[in-house]
Amino acid sequence: MSTPDLVSVNRQTAFSRLDFRAKLAVFLTATLAAILWNDPWLNLLLAAAVAVGCAGVGIPPAYLRLIAKVMMPFFLILLLTHGFFNVQHVQRLVGGRELTTLFNLPDGWWGVGGSRFSREGGLFGLNAIAKSLTFMLMVPLCVFTTDPNHLVVSLVRLRVPYKLAFVVTSTLRFFPLLFDEIQAVIRAQRLRGFAVEELSVIRRVRVYAKVAVPVILGALHKAQETEVVLQTRGFSGQADRTYLHAHNLTGADWSVIILSLTALTGAVAVTMVGWADFQG
Repeated sequence: MSTPDLVSVNRQTAFSRLDFRAKLAVFLTATLAAILWNDPWLNLLLAAAVAVGCAGVGIPPAYLRLIAKVMMPFFLILLLTHGFFNVQHVQRLVGGRELTTLFNLPDGWWGVGGSRFSREGGLFGLNAIAKSLTFMLMVPLCVFTTDPNHLVVSLVRLRVPYKLAFVVTSTLRFFPLLFDEIQAVIRAQRLRGFAVEELSVIRRVRVYAKVAVPVILGALHKAQETEVVLQTRGFSGQADRTYLHAHNLTGADWSVIILSLTALTGAVAVTMVGWADFQG
């Protein structure tokens, strides 16, 4: 039986052919810029650029829709929490001025009655959402476009201990196996006439909780099999070894690294002059 591949791009692009070290430079530049910037519009622009990059390199649209669907409740909580309750921190960011109220909750509501949703708080929540999107989308942008074999070589060349690099790549290969186990259990239930989609949300959660038991047992069994295979092949974890994929940095890789460092310098400069501050 063939092992399911890691979620990967459906076509090869110039970005996919880059060495992982060059992609890591892009990853660090985008994430550090998101951390440094507090202006919501700059962070939204950065998140939109990363999303366009994911679509451009061939990240499956279904995966992007899944991220949006799963994270939507979390993003809504961020927006409401900052809009209603993060008053003192937002006031300090805008120089202590009074926040602009967009709407109030009815006074009769228990616990939250009379709470005000401020424009500045909403913008700060939007800023937090944009940061989270950038962090979440940069991982598939860099990982899904890299072959796991090339990934481990790049990590070793970055002086990452070989055992740690092996664990990282093994984890990336292991997740598809878990997803395949989950789908197999759900398909078996459907063949027995058990339609999960027709259940209520509470009952569906209970069903998925029961699915977790065979999935975990199957994962433990596969982990034990992997351990036996590594021992029989004499795996030592030593980095002093030969590699089938000996990747060296090309001119394109160096160009991306230099451009990333330049962009990071620009992001720091924008932060230092105050253009990335939260103005509300």
